[in-house]
Amino acid sequence: MRAIRVQANGGPEVLEPAEVEDPSPAAHEVLVEVAACGVNFIDTYQRSGVYTVTLPFTPGSEGAGTVREVGSQVSGFSPGDRVAWAMAPGSYADRAAVPADKAVRIPDGIDDRTAAATMLQGMTAHYLVSSTHPVRTGDTALVHAAAGGMGLLLTQLVKARGGNVIGTVSTAEKEELAREAGADEVIRYTEADVAEQVRDLTDDRGVDVAYDGVGKSTFEASLDSLRPRGMLALFGAASGPVPPVDPQRLNSAGSVFLTRPTLAHHILTREELDWRASEIFEAITRDELSIRIGGSYPLAEARRAHEDLEGRRTTGKLLLEP
Repeated sequence: MRAIRVQANGGPEVLEPAEVEDPSPAAHEVLVEVAACGVNFIDTYQRSGVYTVTLPFTPGSEGAGTVREVGSQVSGFSPGDRVAWAMAPGSYADRAAVPADKAVRIPDGIDDRTAAATMLQGMTAHYLVSSTHPVRTGDTALVHAAAGGMGLLLTQLVKARGGNVIGTVSTAEKEELAREAGADEVIRYTEADVAEQVRDLTDDRGVDVAYDGVGKSTFEASLDSLRPRGMLALFGAASGPVPPVDPQRLNSAGSVFLTRPTLAHHILTREELDWRASEIFEAITRDELSIRIGGSYPLAEARRAHEDLEGRRTTGKLLLEP
């Protein structure tokens, strides 16, 4: 079968199409014919070596497709079932052996591409607004990169819970997308000081929570935008990792809270995985949540997908389609 392989850490050029042996499902795995797999910043971290992964490896931790074979100890799935998954490696391929405890059934009415675009970012957005900082009516959230895949999802989910959103974007096109998703105010960070604008927009109060997946280039602005005892949820590092932080900085920012959550710790049980996935899928089927697929690439063009993602030339979710 075809797969994308990384033999050595580096830039997008290390993503190499290759012919490899078909995987066989272990006892607790399902073998899936991959219809689409998501492209996420975590893939770029693993490719570059920011996150350590044993080499060589096949990138990708999210996808959707049809079960072709089940392992000897698997119950609840059968060949022909449509499934989606997140946090399972090796998804940049024609076929993937997926741990059954990471897979969920795709509901009728949701196509494979939408399911593949939903799992990692959708459940991440879900835990951020429901668990990390449970958004309440009247809360104001700062959402960085509001026209990206995560930003569009966060904006919609914050609004659905009765909150207000101040989004940051770089261009007029991205501002329009953020506003369509429900952002109440949009700051173009290329033209204005984000923290100053947030203070102006909130009558100097600050936001209740800052959802920051950008990292190094936005961290200080996020801290300076918080109200006293507000929370900064740093869930990614698209611009690079944040340098070590002196805890006294949290004091001077207003006794604020800082957390660095990740999806793996929010789907630790089958019950939690099913809860988060089902709530996201239900929101989609009720037309309460729109999934924007901003780019779709053949599997062999994984390099271009990474270049576009890291170059911030994209909006919404990126997919590879074997």
